[in-house]
Amino acid sequence: MSMTTNTHNGRWSHRLGRGAGRAWRGYLRREQRVAGWLVTRGVPAGAATAVLWIVKLAVLGALLYSAFWLALLLAFAVTAAWLVQHDDSDQEEPQPEWREGPNGFGLYDKSDWRIDPHVTDDD
Repeated sequence: MSMTTNTHNGRWSHRLGRGAGRAWRGYLRREQRVAGWLVTRGVPAGAATAVLWIVKLAVLGALLYSAFWLALLLAFAVTAAWLVQHDDSDQEEPQPEWREGPNGFGLYDKSDWRIDPHVTDDD
């Protein structure tokens, strides 16, 4: 009985991982090229490393700044959606209606007050 390792090279997660690894290695190669280019221009190696770190931190700061505003926008959108969902516009205040009430037939409001002008003298 032999044990074989079955690798699933066709899976998307495997391809995604390989792509991410290639991208990271490519980034590191370019970073080394930039550091070498800075050194050939007369910048000390320590200063070149510091410049690269400053650039990395600036990019990270810009990404976090953008993520903050996007998260705030998302929070407002969720809040607005919740408010629209829980809006009680269906339970509007009752409108005055014509009906028979305590003072006879007339226009009454929600608290049974007759609001139309009426004549109490029925001669």
